[in-house]
Amino acid sequence: MKHITAALAAATFISAGAAAYAQAVNGNEAVTTTGKGKVVELPPVQASVGKPCAANANCHAGAWHMVETSEGLRECTEPHARPTTCRASTYRQQKLARMWVVKTQGRWRWCQYPDLGSKCVDMFARPPANLPYHAVQ
Repeated sequence: MKHITAALAAATFISAGAAAYAQAVNGNEAVTTTGKGKVVELPPVQASVGKPCAANANCHAGAWHMVETSEGLRECTEPHARPTTCRASTYRQQKLARMWVVKTQGRWRWCQYPDLGSKCVDMFARPPANLPYHAVQ
């Protein structure tokens, strides 16, 4: 009985750790911690980007951009996380097509999962090299 209880406790700890890890991408250079708290850098908005689709509107047809912001992890209709384009994260509560916006090696990337080892592409590369991989998660 002790072995079963220990195994259940270990499984609970591992599950809780995995959920906590998934809320942020380990190695995301856009997120730094200072003495005053967390500082988050967002991708620049390109001049060619038009009017944004609000997160609560019915105009978004693609994968949700998972962006770490100063408010925490957000689901956005675009990688730039402009105020009206984001909503609270439903990650691990609702299955949606998602891709993760991260900065690594000084470049902004879209990653398929919250892991730099997953399929990641340079957001600002020329097509087709910038075509992102998303996954329902």
